[in-house]
Amino acid sequence: MSYDYSALLRQLNLKATPKRLAILGILDEASVFLSPEDIREKMRPSFSKIGLSTVYRNLEELARGNVITKIIHPSRQLYYYFCGKENHHHHFICISCNAVHELDYCPEHEITRTVKKQLKGKVLSHLLQVSGLCNKCLTEKNDQKISGR
Repeated sequence: MSYDYSALLRQLNLKATPKRLAILGILDEASVFLSPEDIREKMRPSFSKIGLSTVYRNLEELARGNVITKIIHPSRQLYYYFCGKENHHHHFICISCNAVHELDYCPEHEITRTVKKQLKGKVLSHLLQVSGLCNKCLTEKNDQKISGR
C-alpha cells in the first residue's frame, strides 16, 4: 500500500526531509519490525554519512506522532514498524520471525474500569504490546521437537 508520507509529516508539523521520507519508505516496505541499525544500513546507499543518532532522533519523532510503532523486544532492544492503519488497535509481535500482526482488540475499557475500581485512579493513556510466537513459527518449533532437531 502506498502512503503520502509528506502529508503524514505535515500533520505532525515536521518537514518532509529526504531522510524522514526514506525512513518511512524503508519501514513501509518491510514486512517485519526493524532496528535503528537495520534502517541505517538500508539508508547508506542514499545517505553515506548518516549517523545512528540521526536515525534514532527521526524514529523517536515519528513514534511520538504515532506515525510508526515502537516495539520493545523481550531483549529490551528497540525496534520500529510502520503500520499505516489509522484506527486505534494493537499488535502481536512474533519474537522468532519478527513479524507484526494487527489485533483488532483493545482492553482499554476493562483496564479503565479496573483502575477506577481498585485504585480510584483514572487512565489517561495506555500501551499494549503482545509478544509471542506466530502460528508459522510455533508450527516449525513443534515440528522440530517431533523430528528431534
